[in-house]
Amino acid sequence: MSGIGAETGARIARARALGVLRVRSRAVAGALLPAAAAVILLAGGTSGHLVGSGWDAARWVVCGVALLVLLAAGAVALVVARARPALTPTVAIPESAAPDLYRLVRDLADRLDVPAPSAIALTPDCDSWLEDRTHRAHGPQPDRAPDEIAGPGDPAHRRAATAPVLVIGSPFLWWMRVGELRAVLAPVVAGTGPSAHPDIAAARRFVRGLDAALAVAVERGRRPGARLVCAALARVVRLLLRACQVHAAEMERGVASAAAERAQAVDYGLRIVAQEQVGLAYAGWDRLLTRVALPAWRMGRWPARLDAGVVAALTELSRRDRLAEGFASRLGERPACDLLEEPGAIDEATSLLAARLFHGGPAEPGPDWSPVDWQEYPEEVVDRKWRTDAARLHRVLDALGVRRPATGPGDPGTPSADGPTDGPTLSRVLDHLTATPAPDAPAADPYPHTDGTHLDGAPLAPDPDPEVDPEADPDLPAHPTSSALATRLGVEVAREEATGIAAPGATGGHPAGQSADTALWDDHALPLFPLQPPRSDRELLTDHVTAMVCCAAMDTVGATPGLDWLDGPTLLVHGERVADLTPPVLSLVEEGDAVPLRAWLVELGIRPEKPVRLG
Repeated sequence: MSGIGAETGARIARARALGVLRVRSRAVAGALLPAAAAVILLAGGTSGHLVGSGWDAARWVVCGVALLVLLAAGAVALVVARARPALTPTVAIPESAAPDLYRLVRDLADRLDVPAPSAIALTPDCDSWLEDRTHRAHGPQPDRAPDEIAGPGDPAHRRAATAPVLVIGSPFLWWMRVGELRAVLAPVVAGTGPSAHPDIAAARRFVRGLDAALAVAVERGRRPGARLVCAALARVVRLLLRACQVHAAEMERGVASAAAERAQAVDYGLRIVAQEQVGLAYAGWDRLLTRVALPAWRMGRWPARLDAGVVAALTELSRRDRLAEGFASRLGERPACDLLEEPGAIDEATSLLAARLFHGGPAEPGPDWSPVDWQEYPEEVVDRKWRTDAARLHRVLDALGVRRPATGPGDPGTPSADGPTDGPTLSRVLDHLTATPAPDAPAADPYPHTDGTHLDGAPLAPDPDPEVDPEADPDLPAHPTSSALATRLGVEVAREEATGIAAPGATGGHPAGQSADTALWDDHALPLFPLQPPRSDRELLTDHVTAMVCCAAMDTVGATPGLDWLDGPTLLVHGERVADLTPPVLSLVEEGDAVPLRAWLVELGIRPEKPVRLG
């Protein structure tokens, strides 16, 4: 039931929508003004009132200006009308795949007395909103079937054909209970009421068209002549957007206020509890992506059950945090993912989309981009990551000319029993990082190959300045030996990422469910939402040294890789998580002090002189 607040918000939204439309009308009037002046001059000449050489010249000039203005205005209007507005990448959910979810949304719309959304889609994010997808650039609108979200006998069926799409954050479906999801969606679904007003819909179409036209105008890679035309187009569009900015913002605030007030009558008490779950789900989802999913993506693997993983992460949080203890009791209630017919398949689709949006991975699985289950994560991701990093660290040490310590024929890693050989050991890393370089020693060539190739045979990139000044770069360790090694590691990792060795990038394929003419984003712009800035050289060296320590622990004392839902890859010694490894590693990297790390190794019985198996 609508209250005074809802009516006031809707009134404000309609008033501001008229303000946006007035900007459009003024732009049209400004474009027609020279043509009107030309018509007056022509009419005056034919009627014998405006005669003479001066009036004739004025007629020619004004008619020429009017023609140019009309052509320019027509071009701008054509671009605004035909440019494709931005569309959020989502996983479409047909009603056959989630009849109970559609029924819940339809009942919610009936209770709110608003048009039902035209469809439902999921996004790998902790948010929900309505999105208009009726623009002709998004393709023809399909005919509505009898099983439409608004039934064929429903009075809102005709209006639902142009209603926006309801986009739901996929973590909400897995973490929230059914009642909580309904309470969270109530103010979102209530927004379809104001959205159906013709003035608000027209104002939104105009603003979206301007946004899309600006994106077309600033697109790079055009010829010089086209760049001049696009620069003029961008200037006009920016002028119109500035004129609409205040009106559009106030209109959206009015729509949101009206929707929130209308939703007050639906599960108000439960909505307060549900909002707490929104914040908790966001924290767990962010932690899962940055600590757990990102290491797998960098290894060319994508976790296929991210939404199920966020439930495990938040359950673990409820065990550790006293403030979250009450949330664990909710797990006995029916989860919202039960509203889906095949939650596993939908979870896999949203997980692949998350990898594409947040990391820039390929659109389809392949040999170098395969899914991984949570049970396989420790062996397939953690173990492989540590051994790959350890191998890269030793390749860089080889390039720097660091001597490998000799090992006996009975040690692991020895290729033959003919005598001692060199092997990759943790002692080699410790000795190098604790060594003090001679003041007059020449800088080592990081790529000592006579054939002009890199460590793996790839062409050499321009070498950075071998003289590293740690004080000039705060991202480098203070210790000079660590700084030089960190710089070389940064160069090697950057080259591998650029050539697709470390992890695959976008393959140029189109997103799942999208064809070539309906792809929603440019592959060259991926990832759209990077999770973290590029790692600094200091962080890379710390990660690689940590990986080498973990490999030594696995190969000498039988430690195993593990997965912590909140912290990501972890080392397990005798089945217990090792949580005190970071401080001694930082002491080694930052200060060249290996005493804390050596004491830690002795305490656990890890032998740094034993060779390890590399990836």
